[in-house]
Amino acid sequence: MNDAYQTITAPSFAEFKDKGSRFIAYAFPIENENEVKPLIEALKKEHFKAVHHCFAYKIGIEIFRANDDGEPSGSAGKPILNVISSKNLTNLLVVVVRYFGGTLLGVPGLINAYKSATLDALNEAEIIEKTIGEVHKISFDFAQMNIVMKVVKEFQLKIIEQGFEDGQSTLTYSIRQNLAKTVSEKIQKGFDGF
Repeated sequence: MNDAYQTITAPSFAEFKDKGSRFIAYAFPIENENEVKPLIEALKKEHFKAVHHCFAYKIGIEIFRANDDGEPSGSAGKPILNVISSKNLTNLLVVVVRYFGGTLLGVPGLINAYKSATLDALNEAEIIEKTIGEVHKISFDFAQMNIVMKVVKEFQLKIIEQGFEDGQSTLTYSIRQNLAKTVSEKIQKGFDGF
């Protein structure tokens, strides 16, 4: 199971011009859909004279959306989303702000403009690979602490929280998704041999 994906490290932007119209593309790394609306609203306030604020985003492999914001159907949001997908990126929002220049571009011209602006913004960004993590919490007797800490060290687990509840030690840790089963089995094997 592949638990890695590509996204951008930080926001980036670029501008594309065609026949007087300006297309300003903003790319943002995001983790969930709750981040989308505030970012778009902030751009609408900043670019309140723009005629369109078209966008697309992709989170994981199953969550995606495209919006033409008044442009002809399929001429803005879909080309933005297609660029995101063609670059194999996810956890990403791209908003393209359009200032109308007085000349109609037609659907092919709009598709090219939104696609080009998006490509330019993503070419300005640093692309990184991230891994999908899981958070696990285990409870164990204090005497089993050495078993747990040995596994923590071996797999370089990130400890989120340690505690003591109801006479039991607890440990909450994050782990790369494709290692979770292996780590759980190793801890259990240590407990079984205790």
